[in-house]
Amino acid sequence: METSPAPATEIIPTRTRQRAMDWSLVLASQGFEAVIQNAPDTGWQLHVAAADGERARAAIEQYRVENRRWRWRQPVFQGRALFDSASGLWVLLTAAFFGFNASARDFRLVGVLDGGALAHGEWWRIFTAEVLHADLLHFASNALFGFLLLGLAMGRYGTCVGLLSAYLAGAGGNVFSWLLHSEAHRALGASGVVMGALGLLVPQSVTSLRDNPRAVRLAFGGLAGGILLFVLLGSSPGTDVAAHLGGFATGIFIGFGLGLIPKLEQRPLVNLVAGILLAWLVIWPWMMALQTRG
Repeated sequence: METSPAPATEIIPTRTRQRAMDWSLVLASQGFEAVIQNAPDTGWQLHVAAADGERARAAIEQYRVENRRWRWRQPVFQGRALFDSASGLWVLLTAAFFGFNASARDFRLVGVLDGGALAHGEWWRIFTAEVLHADLLHFASNALFGFLLLGLAMGRYGTCVGLLSAYLAGAGGNVFSWLLHSEAHRALGASGVVMGALGLLVPQSVTSLRDNPRAVRLAFGGLAGGILLFVLLGSSPGTDVAAHLGGFATGIFIGFGLGLIPKLEQRPLVNLVAGILLAWLVIWPWMMALQTRG
């Protein structure tokens, strides 16, 4: 009885388990199937089809070049996602504003989302309100969930692209809340940004259908999981549910748009431009707000 020969494979040594997981995730994002093995004599290695060997090595080398000095992005969930701990910078930014807010009451007054002021042209409040908090508990809850969800969104779309997208989603949530409430409505907080980050993660499971049309259960599971998390985190009594819903929905919309751009997280120039735009959208609205205080 004849047996068919095993398909030819190429071995890529990785030395460590962590590196094997990192590189296998890179190859999976490029459509290459890789098997992780730990050989007793040579250590950790990746096995890829021989026909894909050259392109797989090229993809790994490109990844190494782009991440040579950037160690904040680490695989999580058994290599199925990346977590970008640079989300801690967002926590530090909101912490700084929380400190300013605690020491200067009028700082909050010029930055809070005020329906009447917004109706009279103070558009910058949809952005300034995103970095303000009412008290320490409010700040702490947004800091914790923001660090986790923003880290996943930034790992998926790129550091600056992910953070900018969540920031814009939070602004969209503030606009939605303003449209639903009267001019007497006042609100503040980064929860719209946090819900925006959650919304950004929802399309990831749906866009996976392009590579695996049979992954319908995974896609619907991702959607259901995102909606369930929104219900648990974004619909608490006493919170601005409209801003949460608007941020979540805007994040989903932006996420589907970003999903159309291939290899977005591997484009340093795009992330640089996004970082500049993000800095501008943080600084300029606050310059406008502080001018009204003077």
